[in-house]
Amino acid sequence: MPLLADYAITPDVLDVTSYSSEEACGLHLERIREVMLTEGLVRDLRAGEWSGLFGNDGRPWHRRGKELVKKLAQQNRLVRFQPALSSAPVDDQVWCQEALGTQRVLPFTGGVIVTELVKSAFPGDSIVARIDRLTSTSWWAGRSCSVRLVRNLAEYRVHLGPVLRFANSLMFIDPHLDPIRPGYGDFAGLVADAGGRSPAPKIEIHRVCYEGSGPSRELCNRADPAYFERRFRDALGASLHKARLRVEVFIWDDFHDRYLISDLIGISLPNGFDTTTNPRSVTRWTRLGREDLDDVQREFDPASRRHALRQRFVIG
Repeated sequence: MPLLADYAITPDVLDVTSYSSEEACGLHLERIREVMLTEGLVRDLRAGEWSGLFGNDGRPWHRRGKELVKKLAQQNRLVRFQPALSSAPVDDQVWCQEALGTQRVLPFTGGVIVTELVKSAFPGDSIVARIDRLTSTSWWAGRSCSVRLVRNLAEYRVHLGPVLRFANSLMFIDPHLDPIRPGYGDFAGLVADAGGRSPAPKIEIHRVCYEGSGPSRELCNRADPAYFERRFRDALGASLHKARLRVEVFIWDDFHDRYLISDLIGISLPNGFDTTTNPRSVTRWTRLGREDLDDVQREFDPASRRHALRQRFVIG
């Protein structure tokens, strides 16, 4: 399961009358809150009609539910999906059908969260799970703060797909990222996966100003100031133009660790973004906590002065 997964939540989950008491409703909502706000996306069904339900008092929505929807919107975690059914849902079971219909556009990496009453209408559908039985649901129990994957583009796309498709900002941080080198030959395709939408996300690439290590370290842009700009432009320019993307590249004096930082999630990638044809070459990615995500983002802000910025340029 990707480190960032997407879900749908039927309206009954936020309705106090769906539970034995208001307290029971609040407890169940609290259990999913942290997951949704740190490692989740929620499908805003019917082009925003779903989230619009909670702006009125037509049903007794729990205050924690209304707060959750508000936070999801503030954090860019509500993903609008066009209507899947020909007419608007008239009850919670039809809202579940609407959610399942969006799988024709994009399969869930998580699932649909409902209450007992709605689940009774979909007894054999494993994607649909009761909020009070999530821990016994495979796609919920399969969540983890880390993933083990083979170092190839197909695997990267599986685990980064939701981030690349929906994040408003992306920082690719890898000290030796060089799209002309064979190991980074797939990087152009990975970045292009973030394109084709409006507005386009803000994208940054961060690497060091040298190649090699130890005595063989070479400061490439000392003799040729355009060295890195030329390499990035030659390797990425065409694919960025086709995907309607622009990228700002930052060249730093030195750093070591590798990350993908976005407004939705931060991931530590020990081997960076290079790929290999060796099927036995695996790596482990780890999701960062909010404090670590913010700290890495500050580290690569030129204003922080934690590293010396040698060069910056824009391509695409």
